Amino acid sequence: MAIADTGSTDRQLAAGARRPNRLFKNLNSKIAAIPMIFVAMVVFLGGTCWTIFYSFTKSGLLPNTNFVGLDQYERLWSSRKWMVSIENLGIYGFFSLIGTLVIGFTLAALLDRKIRGEGAFRTIFLYPFALSFIVTGLVWQWILNPELGLQNVVREWGWTSFTFDPLNNPDIVMFGLLIAGLWQGTGLIMCIMLAGLRGIDEDIWKAARVDGIGTVKTYVRIIIPMMRPVFVTSLVLIGSGIVKLYDLVVAQTSGGPGISSEVPAKYVMTAMFGGQNLGQGFAASTMMLLMVGIILIPWAYLEFGGKKRG
Repeated sequence: MAIADTGSTDRQLAAGARRPNRLFKNLNSKIAAIPMIFVAMVVFLGGTCWTIFYSFTKSGLLPNTNFVGLDQYERLWSSRKWMVSIENLGIYGFFSLIGTLVIGFTLAALLDRKIRGEGAFRTIFLYPFALSFIVTGLVWQWILNPELGLQNVVREWGWTSFTFDPLNNPDIVMFGLLIAGLWQGTGLIMCIMLAGLRGIDEDIWKAARVDGIGTVKTYVRIIIPMMRPVFVTSLVLIGSGIVKLYDLVVAQTSGGPGISSEVPAKYVMTAMFGGQNLGQGFAASTMMLLMVGIILIPWAYLEFGGKKRG
């Protein structure tokens, strides 16, 4: 019994002696990561805390510590402009998320059939992503212009009753922005999805054909579940683009007609630099951060917490 206890003690001592070495494992990599960690902590975390702190103040052109409690938030949520911007972001975000995923995956599935000229098609579909949103907004502003663009071209073909002027219609202006956003964003998602499809083992397709499973059913029941990490990456990229939607709106509509195409990011910029009201801009920024957190925290818990428990 004493021999067994001695052996167990020796193993514990040996394990304890090995633990400090793990701290120094990949030491060069850990040292190299220190500047990145420092920047993340100071710039991002520090900037976030600074923004939240001054959102409770009456900061105007310059920050000050004249605290007003929740006045900035009460003013924010009583503003019709802010409520319209939240509604617009919800509409744009829902249709952009669904549309980008569906169109991107469809294009990727078509290219995955190894069609002739695949490289040329990939370049054509991905090219819009190389443009800035300002350029995209201006291009689609001209295309959707009723005097110069699509409506004028169709009417010249003889269909004189054709009307398509979304950017000047408050009820559908967000769909005019959505067209430009989908045109630019689907190419990147297509490439990500195509990379995921090319990673699927060809034997899976052969087995599905042997079992008599149709192509669509194979995609829905086998391929798409296997591409879950690819879809998660795509969702994060699309979501980040939706939340920071600003320059496309400025280039296409400048928030008009009226305030019908306002979005939260534009509200923040207008309050901080146009209205010289930093406190209101900080309050709006904090609410945007809170909305992102409400979405991301439950997802992160389900995504990583479940794996940890498993």
